[in-house]
Amino acid sequence: MKSKRIARTLFVPFALSAVSALAQLATTTPATTSDMGRIEITSGRDNDAQQRRESTASKIVIGREEIERQGDSNLGEILKRMPGITLGGAPGRGGGIRMRGLSQGYTQILLDGERVPPGFSVESLTPEMIERVEIYRAPTAETGAQAIAGTINIITREGRKGMPTELKVGSSFQGGYASPSASLVKYHDADKWTANYTLSVNRYGAPDHSENDLTRTDGTGNTVRHRVSDSHYGREGMNATARMQFKGDPGETFTLMPFIALSQGSTPGLIQTNQTSPIAQTTGATSATTNNDNHFVVARLNGQWRRKLSADSNMEWKFNVGGWNSHNEYQQVSGNNYLLPSIQDDSHTQDRSGNFSGKYTNVMGGGHQWVSGGEVESVRRTQSTVGAYQTVAGSADYSASSTRYAMYSQDEWQLTPNWASHVGARYEGLTTQGSTSAGDVTNHNSVFTPLLHAMWRPDPDSRDQVRMSLTRSFKTPTMPTLLARRTYTRDSNSATNPDVSGNPDLKPEIATGLDVAVERYLPQGGVLSASAFHRRVQNLIRNVTSFDGSRWLSSPQNISEAVTEGLELEAKFRMDQWIDDAPHIDLRNNLSFYRSRVISIIGPDNRLDQQPSMTANLGADYRLKAAPLTIGGNVNYNPGYNTRLSAEQLNTISQKRVLDLYGLWRVDGNTAWRLTLSNLNPRNYNTGSVYNGNGVAENSNTQNKTWTNVQILLEKKL
Repeated sequence: MKSKRIARTLFVPFALSAVSALAQLATTTPATTSDMGRIEITSGRDNDAQQRRESTASKIVIGREEIERQGDSNLGEILKRMPGITLGGAPGRGGGIRMRGLSQGYTQILLDGERVPPGFSVESLTPEMIERVEIYRAPTAETGAQAIAGTINIITREGRKGMPTELKVGSSFQGGYASPSASLVKYHDADKWTANYTLSVNRYGAPDHSENDLTRTDGTGNTVRHRVSDSHYGREGMNATARMQFKGDPGETFTLMPFIALSQGSTPGLIQTNQTSPIAQTTGATSATTNNDNHFVVARLNGQWRRKLSADSNMEWKFNVGGWNSHNEYQQVSGNNYLLPSIQDDSHTQDRSGNFSGKYTNVMGGGHQWVSGGEVESVRRTQSTVGAYQTVAGSADYSASSTRYAMYSQDEWQLTPNWASHVGARYEGLTTQGSTSAGDVTNHNSVFTPLLHAMWRPDPDSRDQVRMSLTRSFKTPTMPTLLARRTYTRDSNSATNPDVSGNPDLKPEIATGLDVAVERYLPQGGVLSASAFHRRVQNLIRNVTSFDGSRWLSSPQNISEAVTEGLELEAKFRMDQWIDDAPHIDLRNNLSFYRSRVISIIGPDNRLDQQPSMTANLGADYRLKAAPLTIGGNVNYNPGYNTRLSAEQLNTISQKRVLDLYGLWRVDGNTAWRLTLSNLNPRNYNTGSVYNGNGVAENSNTQNKTWTNVQILLEKKL
């Protein structure tokens, strides 16, 4: 009941503001060409809205103004305020970026229009490195169809003539630990070339506290356990990116975009356990010290050559080469190997990949723009582990490679002044080879995806438009999911704590999707929109636990079909657009509802994993007239929910309510101070699991503590 009251509290002001705005606009005569309201829109905001409006495929564009608005320290914090986007894990701790409530693998992430290579984390990109972000709700042939939930395209920083050097220095504070950071953005311009680069250095520190309570009943009796984990994560890192563009003949450019990130961190901790067990026939207590050291380095080079072939056509070539190395060493020293085993793992992973693509664009008569292209990608990865707990010698090691190729063609056609279409098709194949505990295996999958988008405007000059999409998309199994060798659990093996391994026989998940959206672009900037979608997913992949004769093992399987659907509402406008003499407050509200079911699992709560029933954001910004001060904030809400993973297991996740506030004081045109308060009302993030089957009844609940993050930042233009 409490979550329903909160949902009503969030929905009512959103609905009232949206309905009032629509009513006001419906009774207002159309704006004439002398409408002076446009003068108040900044060029950046107007350009972002125009890109979104003119795209035939449904797209949201986040420009520099939105990226810089609240002084966020990472990309995820920016995206979580967008319609239909959520973050996994506890508030303030980052986590996978998800669209439409679907788990991380259903969202395609692109960097400068190219697929992010396997193992690359977008958390290594700081906001200072990003020019804009494009969010596609439905796939296109050019951007790729591995996007059942949607696509997020991250465009790195672009230099502009006359752009000043930007310096940001500051620190954040969380749970008693400071995290200082600094970034520099610089631009160079010459006759035949332009360049800009971004350098960021940071030191991150944060505490972690969690408590787990477990009760278990099996053939041996009842077990009760209470476990407390405390640790402190410290990390030092450096990120650098650049964009260098060389201009040749008219219409010819060559661009190089190097990127490098280095980090090293350490997480010392303490685990304390109290347990009553029928095996020990007594109450036991012990503690263990832990430490996790990790080192990570990634380096990539992107290149782009664009050449004009004629007045109406051009050719574009792209390449992306690089790799990453990861070294992780974990040590756990225990005083009681029965309750907490002593563990020492030393793992090395090496990944190398390259991507090459070509695209031909031809602007034809009759409003046609035809685009065709192809791409090929190769990935090689090796992993070696020494000293793993309870592993057969070398069983955690693996070596694998994959080759992906794709061909596509699409036609954007302005059929009439009222109608525009976007028709395309894409063929993509993936071959993965590697050695597993069962021997050498090869997995080959290919998918053909036809795609259709349409846009209708009641009047060619109207600010209202309707978008429709009928698409086919897919999600391929990852390399570790296919080939990971058996890894043995660190605790006692059971149906609720099994070993894990990959499955080389997996097929890709295939989704047929329908999207419909209604949009109104307001005369003085802003948008009102409602978007509905439906997806039917075949070959759904989930981990299935079974007994192999000696131990319990969890491995991914294609189990069933699933259906997901939802409604996403968005309202961005300024309050005085529909209330006379109201303050110039910018409002940014969105509200999304989701529903899904896995056909082979009996409900209730047989939803897709990690999909909440709704998400909501209420945001506002106000620039004071009496002082050079801008204040604003955002409330992000995700309700708690249950997910039935199988007939035996039910998982629970608590609600998230995150309040972020900021203030920006402009000392002059070149200097500003920013104060950001994130997760202002910290709440415990709780997860749980209930299992009943195979002679075992187990209930496990974990509480994760969160903290308020306070950041102060000096922003200087030199």
